[in-house]
Amino acid sequence: METRVFKLIDRQNGELAFSLFSFESDHHFKQVQRHNYYSIILIHSGACELHIELMKYKVSSNAIICISPYQPYQIESSDALKGVVLNFHPDFFCTYKHQNEIETEGVLFHNIFDPNFFDVIDAAPLLHLLEQMQKELQEDRIGQHQQLVSYLKIFLVSVVRIKKRQSEELHITTNKSPRIITELVNYIEKHYRQKHSTGDYARLLNISTSALSKLVKKHFGKTLTNLLAERIIVEAKRELYLTSKTVKEISFLMGYNDEYYFSRFFKKHTGISPSVYRNTVGFAKEES
Repeated sequence: METRVFKLIDRQNGELAFSLFSFESDHHFKQVQRHNYYSIILIHSGACELHIELMKYKVSSNAIICISPYQPYQIESSDALKGVVLNFHPDFFCTYKHQNEIETEGVLFHNIFDPNFFDVIDAAPLLHLLEQMQKELQEDRIGQHQQLVSYLKIFLVSVVRIKKRQSEELHITTNKSPRIITELVNYIEKHYRQKHSTGDYARLLNISTSALSKLVKKHFGKTLTNLLAERIIVEAKRELYLTSKTVKEISFLMGYNDEYYFSRFFKKHTGISPSVYRNTVGFAKEES
């Protein structure tokens, strides 16, 4: 694929709707990236270090990195890093509205329990789809948007299948999740709106807070406080994206009586306010 950027601009607001470009070094990623669109980075040559939020990961070649809107990340490499970046704005393709078909949310994007990357054994089919998208972007033809969405759907389904198959194989071969971690994940999903502290979950699991903290840190590489904050932010983003509920209403849904405290909490973890997120990402932004 050529190195120049192929992109589609939203004619209504002048913002990026869809883009595709290849890279042959880490130059593009040396500065912290934070965008209002989804990014899928396919690395097919060279290893790198991925800095994402407060975490650092070693990523080998033949890997896919999935980035959610406004998720800060940085990539550094001493190798001849080569790959392709696919970007798409939620206005171009709404992952939430197609969740029942493709299941990207919680698997590729906004997955708080797994790293943002995974290995790909055979990248050829994915590269072929990206080449088809590039050809479509090179000419402004009738039905271009629909054609690109069709390619994107196939691409996303393919990537989700790879990730799910890999997760299932890892679970079968290693069975590395202690029972208490499985129970914790279930409890977080059930209670994250009402229970916001490590102590809450330690009591549910009948374990000391220090023992639970050590177990979570060892398994996820992050604190339980961070996990809970990330889960709340994921749901708040979904509400901001799909609904026209006020920030006060969303704050209350997330278990916060003070909307200003919640707004500060949201900004601390995303770098932007809830209103900015809605106005630049949210599907319901025109209703607000």
